[in-house]
Amino acid sequence: MNAQALHPMSPQDCLVALMVAVSASDEDIRTAELVKIQNSVNMLPVFAKYDIDRTKVVSEVVFDLFEQEDGLDALFGLIREELPKRLYETAYALACDVAAADGTIAETELRLLGEIRYELDIDRLHAAAIERGARARHMV
Repeated sequence: MNAQALHPMSPQDCLVALMVAVSASDEDIRTAELVKIQNSVNMLPVFAKYDIDRTKVVSEVVFDLFEQEDGLDALFGLIREELPKRLYETAYALACDVAAADGTIAETELRLLGEIRYELDIDRLHAAAIERGARARHMV
């Protein structure tokens, strides 16, 4: 399976891909992160008409891309191409929620969140608010 098999990705595929990428970035996909992804897909209005079975296909594409040298750049290229700008902050918020879901944010997750902020041109103040909201939602 490769990115071409999925192209073009739907905006929802892009959101799922970023969530999966954050979860996989520390090479330890936690149950809490998977539950967060599933709950997001099941509950949020942006996924209302999304086929949940696509999450497995999108996940495989992300894993395949992560095995390639320039895979992250390729993933961001697909996302910038297929994700409407109006959903960039939504994408970042979902990524932050997945990173915070297990109660700890690994250094690799922090680096990937920084890359997402940069690639999607998320305003610093907006990013800080999104991050604070994710932290508040996942406090124990």
